[in-house]
Amino acid sequence: MLHIFVCEDDAVQRKTVVRTIYNTVLIEGLDMRLVLDTADPCELLEAVRASRETGIYFLDIDLKCDMNGMKLAQQIRKLDPRCFIIFITAHSELSYMTFQYRVEAMDFILKDNPAEAGVKIRECLFHAWERHTLQTNKVHKTYTIEIGERKISVDYQDILFFETSGNVHKVVLHAKDRQIEFPGTMKELESALDDGFVRCHRSFLVNRNNIKEVDTKNRIIYLVNGETCLMSTRMRKEI
Repeated sequence: MLHIFVCEDDAVQRKTVVRTIYNTVLIEGLDMRLVLDTADPCELLEAVRASRETGIYFLDIDLKCDMNGMKLAQQIRKLDPRCFIIFITAHSELSYMTFQYRVEAMDFILKDNPAEAGVKIRECLFHAWERHTLQTNKVHKTYTIEIGERKISVDYQDILFFETSGNVHKVVLHAKDRQIEFPGTMKELESALDDGFVRCHRSFLVNRNNIKEVDTKNRIIYLVNGETCLMSTRMRKEI
């Protein structure tokens, strides 16, 4: 999941940017979340330090404080090297500064045409998602879930286990930070996943790499986050 941050000192303009982001993510079903919108660059940096996800940053350049958007972007790049930085400003003449500060900005959006700015914001969100998916697939193996028009990619290393749902022909993916219910069967998952995943019970498919402890007497598997899976007698030796 990509985390989105907005830093803009003008409350009205910030609200417009946030509304465009929110509507795009909601309507297009993008696997993103708006984490923070603020006028304070220091508040944003604290949020970045607390986040473990790659971020998309929409930054004004003139923030009416000691830290301008370019300096803020430099600090963000140090904390989040794979991030996507987009500047939104009324000062087109400042675009050259993106090279001076070496922040590798994805885009430079002008505020003077709100309709065009909205289009550019949407384009940046799509482009960031495409690049992030490509980068992630190169670094980590991922499992992609399709729910209607939505596509959600989850790193193998973040998947704890899959469990049959109470809803017919659906399963639940238990990840370290969320749960996702989607159409599918255990048989289909066994075929799609690699041998790092093992069927430990007719209702559970567990990621071997995230098992913390196995209670063979009570046939319970403990995962690294404290969640548990059942283990059948037949599969005990395999585990």
